[in-house]
Amino acid sequence: MLPSALLHGLDPDSAPAGRRPRRTARDWAVDTCCFLLAVFLFLASAATLRQEDVPGGLAVADVVLGALSCVAVWLRRRWPVGLAVAMVVVGFVSSTAGGAGAVALFTLAVHRPFRYVAWIGGADLALVPVYYWLRPDPDVPFAASVVFVVLLAVSVIGWGMFVRSKRLLLLSLRERARRAETEARLRAEQAQRLAREAIAREMHDVLAHRLTLLSVHAGALEFRPDAPREEVARAAGVIRESAHEALQDLREIIGVLRAGESDDAAGERRQPTLAALDALVAECREAGMKVTLEHHVADPAAVPASVGRTAYRIAQEALTNARKHAPGAEVTLSLTGTPGEGLTVTVTNPPPTTEPTPVPGSGQGLIGLTERATLAGGRLEHGSTADGGFEVRAWLPWGRTGPTA
Repeated sequence: MLPSALLHGLDPDSAPAGRRPRRTARDWAVDTCCFLLAVFLFLASAATLRQEDVPGGLAVADVVLGALSCVAVWLRRRWPVGLAVAMVVVGFVSSTAGGAGAVALFTLAVHRPFRYVAWIGGADLALVPVYYWLRPDPDVPFAASVVFVVLLAVSVIGWGMFVRSKRLLLLSLRERARRAETEARLRAEQAQRLAREAIAREMHDVLAHRLTLLSVHAGALEFRPDAPREEVARAAGVIRESAHEALQDLREIIGVLRAGESDDAAGERRQPTLAALDALVAECREAGMKVTLEHHVADPAAVPASVGRTAYRIAQEALTNARKHAPGAEVTLSLTGTPGEGLTVTVTNPPPTTEPTPVPGSGQGLIGLTERATLAGGRLEHGSTADGGFEVRAWLPWGRTGPTA
């Protein structure tokens, strides 16, 4: 029950490509009413034509043109501009074509922009006084006839423009809804992508440290089968403990995903803060790593929770990289900062004394740390030192009035 033009605007795929949309049931009903209206006015004008002093030949031509104009009403949707122009010319010489001319003006106002209506409708209105000067109505004064016809034409044009404005409003609302649906779908896809990235980052942060311990100690056992029994037992204990903790961390992450808990709530519960650095260093030392902690932050509890978590992850990944690429070397972890100046995390290790065991996935952790520091509003730099070692330095913003951990 929608017009074919409006239906095509709402659903461009409703009509085959390159073809006009077919008339709907509403179109047939409206076109029939317009045709009947034009025929009714044609018959009324033909009845009054007998009262005018019009030559017989001109009267016959008037009636023929009026009848053809009524038939041409069925073409109003295909050629609205052409029909309106033709009706201006025909209506000037045929009084019985007035009904078809009104339908043509209405169709033009509905289906074409105002500039077409202004030119064609203006020309039609300008010819009204000339028409009644050449063919005056014997029963109605000249001025009354002109005013009545002009008001009728303006009303028809205004009605058509009102219908067009309603259709354009409906199309604009549908386009807004379509854009809103597209934007909502894009936001949902972006949220899913960010969620996947957050999950991948969390999996890396939680498991890389544990799995690196497994890889390093397993590689040491593989390349040193003649190691002392105490060292083998200690490495086996570290492997067992790291595997147990890695599985426990993995269960926590999977449990959060299954529970459907929000990332913020899950991150607040799972992720450590700056206060956990001592435990991280102690764990590394128990695994046989030489770590020197230089903690120059007077009040770690004053560090914002988000900054503390980022600093912990940077330190954890940097220590993991040092264990992989510089086994046996003494690593220095330095932490300095004050409110307003920011927090600086530095991890430095000298060149390795032995050939490191190859570990897959090298280099991905530093890329993730750089992105994490950037998201926190800070920066991260890494590279070789003058003595051939390696240094990771990160700066994180620490405002004077931030929330505490």
